[in-house]
Amino acid sequence: MKKFLILTLAATVTTGAVAKQSSHGYPITPVPFTSVKVTDKFWGQRLDASRKTTIPLAFSKCEETGRYENFVKAAHPSDQYDVSTFMGYSFDDTDVYKTIEGASYSLQTYPNPQLVHYMDSVLDIVAAAQEPDGYLYTARTINPKKPHQWAGEKRWEKEEDLSHELYNLGHMVEGAIAHYQATGSRKFLDIAIKYADCVCREVGPNKGQATVVPGHQIAEMALAKLYVLTGDKKYLDEAKFFLDYKGKTASKSEYNQSHKPVIEQDEAVGHAVRAAYMYAGMADVAALTGDPSYIHAIDAIWSNIVGKKMYITGGIGSTNNGEAFGANYELPNMSAYCETCAAIGNVYVNHRLFLLHGESKYYDVVERALYNGLISGVSLDGGAFFYPNPLESMGQHQRQPWFGCACCPSNIARFIPSLPGYVYAVKDRSVYVNLFLANNSKLDVEGKEVQLSQQTEYPWNGDISINIDNNNAGKFALKIRVPGWVRGNVVPSNLYEYIDGKRLSYKITVNGKEVEGAKITKDGYFTIDRKWKKGDKVMVHFDMQPRVVQALNKVEGDRGLVCIERGPIVYCAEWPDNDFDIMSALLNQSPKMNVIDGSIDTKQGTYPVKEITAPAQTLSFSKDGKLNTNDVQFKLIPYYAWCHRGSGKMRVWLTHDLSASRPSAPATLASESKVSSSVDMPALSSLSDGLVPKDENDRTIPYTHWWPKEGGTEWIVYDFPTESNIQSSTVYWYDDGPWGGCRVPQSWKIYYKDDKGQWQAVKNASGYGVEKGCANTVNFDPVKTKALKLEVQLPEKNSAGIFEWSVK
Repeated sequence: MKKFLILTLAATVTTGAVAKQSSHGYPITPVPFTSVKVTDKFWGQRLDASRKTTIPLAFSKCEETGRYENFVKAAHPSDQYDVSTFMGYSFDDTDVYKTIEGASYSLQTYPNPQLVHYMDSVLDIVAAAQEPDGYLYTARTINPKKPHQWAGEKRWEKEEDLSHELYNLGHMVEGAIAHYQATGSRKFLDIAIKYADCVCREVGPNKGQATVVPGHQIAEMALAKLYVLTGDKKYLDEAKFFLDYKGKTASKSEYNQSHKPVIEQDEAVGHAVRAAYMYAGMADVAALTGDPSYIHAIDAIWSNIVGKKMYITGGIGSTNNGEAFGANYELPNMSAYCETCAAIGNVYVNHRLFLLHGESKYYDVVERALYNGLISGVSLDGGAFFYPNPLESMGQHQRQPWFGCACCPSNIARFIPSLPGYVYAVKDRSVYVNLFLANNSKLDVEGKEVQLSQQTEYPWNGDISINIDNNNAGKFALKIRVPGWVRGNVVPSNLYEYIDGKRLSYKITVNGKEVEGAKITKDGYFTIDRKWKKGDKVMVHFDMQPRVVQALNKVEGDRGLVCIERGPIVYCAEWPDNDFDIMSALLNQSPKMNVIDGSIDTKQGTYPVKEITAPAQTLSFSKDGKLNTNDVQFKLIPYYAWCHRGSGKMRVWLTHDLSASRPSAPATLASESKVSSSVDMPALSSLSDGLVPKDENDRTIPYTHWWPKEGGTEWIVYDFPTESNIQSSTVYWYDDGPWGGCRVPQSWKIYYKDDKGQWQAVKNASGYGVEKGCANTVNFDPVKTKALKLEVQLPEKNSAGIFEWSVK
């Protein structure tokens, strides 16, 4: 086996060799997941759910959806295969790699010989699909003459578009390194190295090579890790080539961040997951090469994200158009995309910037994403998922057991078990305590072992015990992160601020006594530098109270609204806990809030949480137009726990100013009707909620759609509570072109049900408009009926959707 070159890099590789600091690597070394055993109630439950449910589910879906079969077919290619008819996406292989990665991390907390054997059997299938020169991409290998429609006729031909050949490589390498770390087996690693060598030979700036860069980034940080593991510089050179040639090849698009060279970029744009993976790769290459231009660029981009483009939940990527970052301060709530994978990417970026700069502000962002926008993406039992993570819902959002594009579930499967690797870090004789969760750990401080443990019920209270269980290193500095929420900083910018006037305190003692000279240093850590002995106990107390948060006024979607958080947890109001319309409720100006013990009760189990109550008033109009008020109490739950008890209304940002209030409107004929449709459609209640779009691009209100139906005739029916006279109907069409699959319909008609129960077309219709996002009203001869039908002819290659359908 090669002699390993050990450099410090994010997710440092444990190889059994002696770790050695390098001036070309990150200045700070994360303590690897293999050295931290989690005993925490909060995260232990998540890790247990991942082990028992998420990872087995992901493996079963790989089998059920033909992911494994694709490798079998690639091992026996045939001209008879039409790949696009049975392979959903050209990156389906990565679901296998990501799940193996997550299972490998899980082995550290839960050793399982049967799981190791199962992964070996999967890797046998993967290895058989690899071509002799190392190329491994089943979307082409199954039938090179007719590969997947995204693959192109030749290798790398569509890499900058949709082939995802290098994306597949990235996840393969990441998974292979985790598998090697956990098992010591080179089985997966050798497969990945063989493919990486193929890429290094065939892709690059030289004559005879394909001069392309990844259309979907991740290979950059994966190859940097592979360089760290093997010491083979060609992998680092390839990663740097991928970054240096952004903006210099045929692809020049903000969507995949190729609009300009990376060192000239200073704003987060385009597809949020691609962007985050690229920024993480930039940090890796900067650390390994010492290139300051990379560091300057990633610092500027980070400032843009946390100052103008990050949600209160730590989510990033505001729009479904390209799953992308929006404009500065464009942070809508109901239409927030906040892809789960993007939250994971946000953690990757901030973890790496901490390793570069050593400042606690990066871990403040890591913590916010972890406890909110990331774990919201997977149910408490580990078996259902969100792809987007909106901050408001009218009931149109549901957790799903899987997705055809399964990047988020498999990404969750690999990330959650890796959490132990984010708790501690070491630099020279300094030990960083970055996350607070019960654990037992072994750290290397300049070649000497230090054993630490934590006991805590964080995030439900702010008491943490850090114990020195053994110390062979003598004197070292223990650096304890004092979170931004304790110090009065919501995020490391002015994007959000606390407006309740509270000042939280904290106290840190050693063996029951305050430490003379210890203080928060400029890096944001409370630093205790002393000679530690076995049995020393550090007690940490952070005040934890409900806080009221306001967004910068430039954030249009949050004007007049506030959100409530406590500790690292962002809270929301959800329908099962509030027997009133949460959308029409106005939070008191200075709410007196109480923290109570509560639980999220589901079919799968009961999960304890801390709930918050807060006084409010509901606003509603009577039928004669009078505004009525009623005193109520909000009950708030952690945002990550919403949508476990069925779909319904949810809000993170609560109305605090009358200018932002939405009083409940009196019932209409449409809202009192029973709604049915030709196929199962999401959020049918949105048709009659009284919310109409400001314009065709308004994504702040709910809508329904027939997607994925295309072409053909579909319908929606209102069954009225009583026979009614109708002579007019208005439709607001939803159209998410050019990125989405919905367009205005080819045509539409209104039918009424006659006294014999037969559908009849209305007569003398004034015209059926198809303008998107505005009122399309049709008037017709009055009819007396018990039901009305909206019949739609879908576009040939698209579906259609509706914001609102009213009748008079």
